[in-house]
Parts: sequence; structure tokens; C-alpha cells
Amino acid sequence: MSRTRRAAGKIRAVKPEIRVLGIDDGVFVPHSGDLVDVVGVVFRGGYWLDGVMRTQVRVDGMDATEKLAAMITGSPHYDQLRVVVLSGVTLAGFNVVDMNELFKSVSLPVIAVTRDEPNFEDIRKALENLPESERRWRAIERAGKMFTVRTREGEVPIYAHAVGLSEEDAKRILRITSTRSNIPEALRVAHLIVSGWSGTGKRSEKKLS
Repeated sequence: MSRTRRAAGKIRAVKPEIRVLGIDDGVFVPHSGDLVDVVGVVFRGGYWLDGVMRTQVRVDGMDATEKLAAMITGSPHYDQLRVVVLSGVTLAGFNVVDMNELFKSVSLPVIAVTRDEPNFEDIRKALENLPESERRWRAIERAGKMFTVRTREGEVPIYAHAVGLSEEDAKRILRITSTRSNIPEALRVAHLIVSGWSGTGKRSEKKLS
């Protein structure tokens, strides 16, 4: 790995063409244990699509952090990336992404965003029905304080966690890259691609748009 891990804090410069990786999961059958497609889309700012990458994670599994790290560091786009944006802290049901571990593994700041405010009490109760529930919950807690940001004038705010960068820089990145909706364009396009890729015969309990 050629990258040196950054400490949490300010990014040197948040440029309009900052290269962002947006990651979203496909549709899936809840509680099935199936493998689910996960797509990453590389954008320069909120206007130029540079590339696409793909992996798979298990529904309600424990492999999301490891699989995302391998996908990112194995991509030819890796050295150009400056930040990773996730569609929430879980993929494929309750396969929790440990944002701190992902930050350490890929040496890139990680932001998780959602349009709806999560009910963490309900999430914790749901995790009790899964193996290693405390480990999953600790990973969610390590994502840190959730904050709100209004990315576009006249749009409703979104909710976010950030690891590896300041809240101020996270908000600036989200505003710069949310050019066509209130979520970053890389994330919006990742959602469109993976939803079509993974088919219409399954259903998902989590939809970003």
C-alpha cells in the first residue's frame, strides 16, 4: 500500500474536482444469507465519472469492512481517491462497516450518509438477533457523532458520520459533490448502477433514493 494513513482532522484542500468514491449495495432478500452486489463509483467532484468497481458481501454477515478494503486498495483508481462515501454504516441488512477499521485499512477518510435519521435504539434491538451483536454495535458506536448537513439550498438536510476528517471538511465535501440531489453524485450513481445490476426479483429494506 503506497498511502500513508492520515490522522483525523483537516484535509489540505477540498477542491471542486476532489476524487470521491461512492459505495452502495444492491437489492437483496432480507435474512437470506445471500451474497449481495456492492458497487463503488469514482467521481471527480460531482460532475465527472471516472470509474466503477464491484465486490460482494453477505446479507447480515461480518465481511463488509474487509471486502470494501480489498475492493478499494485493489482498484487502479486507489491512488487518486481522497475520500470514501458510504450509503450508511450497514450494507446488505446489518453487515456493519467499521468505519474506523476501513479508514485504517485504506488510509482514506470515510463518510457515511443517509437521507433518513436512523433510530439507533431499534437498530440495537435488531442486532440482538444476530451473531456477534456486541461487535456490530461497537462498530456503529465507533462511527462517532451523527451530524446533519444541508447540501443544497432548498433541499432537506441529510445525516452523516465522518471518520478520518473533521466534521467541517466532511460537510464541505458533501456540499461540493451533491450536484444533482442532496446526496453526493458518486453515491447517487452507485445506487442506480447496483440497483439495476442486482436485478428486480429481490427486494431491499434500505433504499437511498
